[in-house]
Amino acid sequence: QVQLVESGGGLVQPGGSLRLSCAASGSIFSTNVMGWYRQAPGTQRELVASITREGSTNYADSVKGRFTISRDSANYTVHLQMSSLKPEDTAVYYCNAVIRSRDWSLRDYWGKGTLVTVSS
Repeated sequence: QVQLVESGGGLVQPGGSLRLSCAASGSIFSTNVMGWYRQAPGTQRELVASITREGSTNYADSVKGRFTISRDSANYTVHLQMSSLKPEDTAVYYCNAVIRSRDWSLRDYWGKGTLVTVSS
């Protein structure tokens, strides 16, 4: 049993900053990849940023230079530092992880999501 719990969402003005966190817990052997997706009403869920166990990162073009993803391997935790926020960043942000469990299964896991609203 593995769970992902997100935190840090909320209301922020355009140009402001926000930091999201996601913690994985349960019967974990290793976290191969952790990342963030987002989904706005009427749109498909899209990848925002991801980071591998080795530290390699990947960003959507729309957030490069504004968002930074980082990891805390000891605590199975990933963070997303968001700066220069725009109204179009408004969405529900979902944590995602590819996790090897102690029973040796390898699966994708999803958090319940945290709402980020960018508005004046």
